[in-house]
Amino acid sequence: MTAEEIIVLGGGIAGKTAALGLAQQGKRVLHLAPDLATKKNGQTNKLDSSSWDSRVYAISKSSKDLFKKLQVWDALPQDRIQAVKDMRIFGDRGHPSDFLHFSAFQGTVPELAWIIEAEQIEIALDLASSFQRNLTRVSAQVLSLETSIEGVSLETSQGTFQAPLLIAADGSNSSIRSIMGIDTFIQAYDHTAVIANFKCTKPNLQTAYQWFLPGGDILAMLPLPDQKVSMVWSTSTNHAKELVCLCGSSPEEFSQGVLQQTEGKLQQVLGDLSLLSTATSYPLKKLQAKRLLAPETNPRVILIGDAAHVMHPLAGQGLNLGLRDIRDLLEVMDNKEKLRALNDPVLLRRFERMRVGDIQTLLSATHHLHQLFLSKSTTSQWLRNTGMSLLNKSPTLKRQLILRALG
Repeated sequence: MTAEEIIVLGGGIAGKTAALGLAQQGKRVLHLAPDLATKKNGQTNKLDSSSWDSRVYAISKSSKDLFKKLQVWDALPQDRIQAVKDMRIFGDRGHPSDFLHFSAFQGTVPELAWIIEAEQIEIALDLASSFQRNLTRVSAQVLSLETSIEGVSLETSQGTFQAPLLIAADGSNSSIRSIMGIDTFIQAYDHTAVIANFKCTKPNLQTAYQWFLPGGDILAMLPLPDQKVSMVWSTSTNHAKELVCLCGSSPEEFSQGVLQQTEGKLQQVLGDLSLLSTATSYPLKKLQAKRLLAPETNPRVILIGDAAHVMHPLAGQGLNLGLRDIRDLLEVMDNKEKLRALNDPVLLRRFERMRVGDIQTLLSATHHLHQLFLSKSTTSQWLRNTGMSLLNKSPTLKRQLILRALG
């Protein structure tokens, strides 16, 4: 049995970032997850076609600033980071005016985002964590959780651990959220994201492309260094299974199938595609925990990241929203009055109030946009494409949206 100040549960990017940030503040942190084996620094730093992770993230300025503050950004291999200067979005009606263009120049910012492989972020977080004396990592499965006035007691496969506060970053299927009985709104979309990386014959020009396709599919091509792109294709679950199977049996046919989705527009801007990675997939859903704290009286547990919220990837903001949870949590803890304990309800509710508006706004906007493009009615089609065209003609509104996306 051990006693720490804070237990962080979850071995993904959110869990690793939260544990590192809190430890850097001088707090004694115990980081628990089923598999916390540290990846060797440089394991995938070689720039070749076989080593590129197909799971990539669009990192916003607020997320970059957080990683810089935690001394993680500079540990990322710079030849694995692709800055995004432009974003071009196409409607599903086929009219030339059904088009939306965001540019860093119009937004008066250096970049709109940065595309980075998930694995590279985790490697950098693991490396930074290895230097933290206040941070203890244990690979363990959670068996049960009890809360009390003093804090939390976690029974795990490696023993019992106690702390005044638990940060749950254990993903969309959070066991902690379930144990604590936090009501959660979950809407499963009958859509699955298919992801894969390609080499293209034309330069990507630091541009992210997104096509809304007839029938509700969304095809995104995100730029990677060295004339590569990463695909995120949101499609029906049955079609996604067919695509993954086709990729395994006939990579060339799979690549041609991707090119055929946009009536030649994709090939026009990126050229021919050569598959670099096996296609994988994951189901899409909207998830929102009704509250971020538990129990309701004397809370001792905080939900962050996918344990608290999940959205459709069409806006590329899922990870950024989770990292803003961590940014605000660190701010609250850093500004804690000396008289308050780490699990003081006033302190924890201060964090919850900071996050509710951001989470609700982004989840709602993303969900309604996805539903609008799923609708097959002529009215909805006119509305979404005309709206896109009108927005493209308003530099002021576009600048405001860019600043909002930067966090």
